[in-house]
Amino acid sequence: MTERSYQMCTRCVMDTTDPDISFDVQGVCNHCHQFDTETTQRWFPNEEGKRKLERIFNKVKDERKSYEYDCILGLSGGLDSSYLALVMKEYGMRPLVVHVDAGWNSELAVYNIEKVVKYCGYDLHTHVMNWPEVRDLQLSFLKAGVANQDVVQDHAFFASLYHFAVDNKINYVISGGNIATEGVFPKSWHHAAMDSINIKAIHQVFGKVPLRDYKTISFLQYYFYYPFLKRMKTVRPLNYMPYDKDSALSVLKEKVGYKPYGRKHGESRFTKFFQNHYLPTKFNMDKRKPHLSSMILAGLMKREHALEELAKPLYEESALREDKYYIAKKLGISVDQLDEYIFSPGHDYSEYPNWDSRYSFMKRSQSIVSKVLGRNVKNYS
Repeated sequence: MTERSYQMCTRCVMDTTDPDISFDVQGVCNHCHQFDTETTQRWFPNEEGKRKLERIFNKVKDERKSYEYDCILGLSGGLDSSYLALVMKEYGMRPLVVHVDAGWNSELAVYNIEKVVKYCGYDLHTHVMNWPEVRDLQLSFLKAGVANQDVVQDHAFFASLYHFAVDNKINYVISGGNIATEGVFPKSWHHAAMDSINIKAIHQVFGKVPLRDYKTISFLQYYFYYPFLKRMKTVRPLNYMPYDKDSALSVLKEKVGYKPYGRKHGESRFTKFFQNHYLPTKFNMDKRKPHLSSMILAGLMKREHALEELAKPLYEESALREDKYYIAKKLGISVDQLDEYIFSPGHDYSEYPNWDSRYSFMKRSQSIVSKVLGRNVKNYS
């Protein structure tokens, strides 16, 4: 099947590379309808959102006034979390900033993190991960041939953040996740990064190095221990304000001397390679499509502009050669071996043990309890 044969939504740019997509008689996809009917209920880019965010922050400040820090903020050096750090400063918040270094930071990421932290006057805690363990786990995922290769970094980031929050008696986690640029997400493309059962199962088959330092979060911790026993709450401030990446970048450039990466997630060399080469080559998944579709639905981009962006190459040949060499060398393999992992047949995460049955049971139980109590009992992130 060629690219031209895919059916594309008439409103956004999602297409049938998402096997679960569906269209109405006007050719509008289910992602658009879900955005209109469900996602917008959690999105307040207006004065109402400003009032809501002020109430949230005031509540956090009041509860945490006798502590050194109001909350914990994960800072990757990417645009979302960097801009959020400035927003927190404007609201007079006192976050403890945590950065998790999984070994893939670009030089620009290090520079931008330093600039943001210095400007805001925040305390920064950097957790440097055990590289031999990260390398072994990353190779395990490549050998498994599953789609979401970023699980290794993503899980470690959230696990370290949550463990660190509990250790420091902080129960508010501030996230840069936002609907304006991430409102569309095809579930068929990935599996949850928080599934530690799947992570350990893949490593058990392909790994060679014991994971002694690599932090994980179990199913019970993620859905029960942290939200209900530790009363941890995740707040996404960017969903309570107009958020435009171009405007955010201009503010960061002006105030802190922030330098752009040129591509989403350019703060991680591996994530850049994974999204722009591994995924589209091995699974025909172009992460630009949901990202651009989110911006279209949020009113931040015209569909015509999004189509122009999609027409651009994902990688310049010289940059691809450079990144492949860098990643292969860092992983201790040859470029030919890396290519073999990329071009070999892909596998679904479900071929390995996972948390799906537990998740389904939890969702059924949650639905029953919600009906009995007459309110939503969801409290996890």
